[in-house]
Amino acid sequence: MERLYFVFCKDELLLEQLPDGSFTIPSGSEPPTEVKPWTHLMDVTAPDGTRACAYRIDTPITLHPSPVTPHPSPVTDHPSPVPLHPTPLRQSYYKLPRQLYLLAGKCQELLYWDDNTKFCGVCGAPMKMHTEISKRCTECGKEVWPQLATAVIVLIHRGDEVLLVRAKNFRTDFYGLVAGFVETGETLEEAVAREAMEETGVTITNIRYFASQPWPYPCGLMVGFNADYVSGEIHLQHSEIAKGGWFRRDNLPKIPEKLSIARMLLDAWIESK
Repeated sequence: MERLYFVFCKDELLLEQLPDGSFTIPSGSEPPTEVKPWTHLMDVTAPDGTRACAYRIDTPITLHPSPVTPHPSPVTDHPSPVPLHPTPLRQSYYKLPRQLYLLAGKCQELLYWDDNTKFCGVCGAPMKMHTEISKRCTECGKEVWPQLATAVIVLIHRGDEVLLVRAKNFRTDFYGLVAGFVETGETLEEAVAREAMEETGVTITNIRYFASQPWPYPCGLMVGFNADYVSGEIHLQHSEIAKGGWFRRDNLPKIPEKLSIARMLLDAWIESK
């Protein structure tokens, strides 16, 4: 049966390069790399019904010398007619059609869940796949499903300014938005207000939903909001936030890349002028 193959090695996804230079996900009736006897091939169905398979390989792949002449590969051990390019999942956003990027994220999340649910949390027995998105304990029958870590992110407005912060865990010197995980027993709006106070010391109001976004790094759901400033001087939560301040459209610092909902919120604000 023809299907798409989402093959991951560590944090990299193997992409197929087409003759015109563009990229896609390898497809066919057989996996594009060698499959070990212990490799778990996970069946995945996209929202539009597209059939896919996700699995991991242990050894980084070596690019094939030519997309035309098949050559043996140290990874595949059999000829492959196409070059496969290892690409970090985040960077695949800029190479793949949006729907394939989203499906790649779903596959990554399912593989992460599979890696972390090998044994039952109740009795310790091995878990076995029950459906495409559930497992059942082979001893006590406990069932588990993939878990999502829900987080909120908010663009806070004060007149023609917005509040931007630079988290300590950012790898580069860009500014993002106030964000954090939803805690047990609180609404999304309560989480937004709490994170704004905890991270920056400001009080907000008029919290309004913007959009949501799957965030497979490794298993998140980002829920975006706009909100209006009420009061308070900025007092940063220094354990998490390195810098922060109010910015106008004409003095913005480096902002998040296009794939993030933080950038979507900022772009919507910039374009609303």
